Amino acid sequence: MTDPYTVVDPAERERLLRLQICDIGRNLFNKDFIAANDGNISARLSDTEILASPTGVSKGYLEPHMLVKVNLDGEIVEASEGYRPSTEVKMHLRVYRELPEMKGVVHAHPPYATAFAIKGEALDKMMMPESVIAMGDIPLAVYGTPSTEEIPDSIMPFLGKKTAVLLESHGALTWGKSVMDAYMNMERLEYTAKLTFLTRMIGGERELPKHRIDELVALRSFYGF
Repeated sequence: MTDPYTVVDPAERERLLRLQICDIGRNLFNKDFIAANDGNISARLSDTEILASPTGVSKGYLEPHMLVKVNLDGEIVEASEGYRPSTEVKMHLRVYRELPEMKGVVHAHPPYATAFAIKGEALDKMMMPESVIAMGDIPLAVYGTPSTEEIPDSIMPFLGKKTAVLLESHGALTWGKSVMDAYMNMERLEYTAKLTFLTRMIGGERELPKHRIDELVALRSFYGF
């Protein structure tokens, strides 16, 4: 699929973004990162408008017309009859308001990552080169009641510093310079959680040496992170 952000025509860019959000919804659903109508996905359309998945709809069965257009205050700009944004869009809007360069946000409940979120443990062990380069440690945002400003407030310490957080007793939130980047960060987060779990099961959890971690961090700009 053409990268929507390279398209000049606003209408075509929106059409492609709607299709991409639906593709990402199916991926999340097929990977068991979400169940039933859990999770939400959004993409920045412009400086002032966001496309967001609707409430009450399985992300595995999203269709482009279901997506809702809102402004940065969460007010509906455009929506098909019967569709409205999730109250959890507040998390997404906080990212967009604080980080104008970010163009995509994904919230999901991937099982391994969510297990660590329920346990209340950050994923902060630097065990695998690819993870160190692409993401680094994944912090834990303190618990907040869903659909309130408590969760957006809980992620504030990490905005501008990280691209993924665990939400205590809830799930995970990722963001990126495109909605595809945000989705790939969710995959990386869950893979890190799964590897952490598996290495503990075989008694093999161990971090890379400090000087090796420093070498990998220095490579981030080379790889575009």
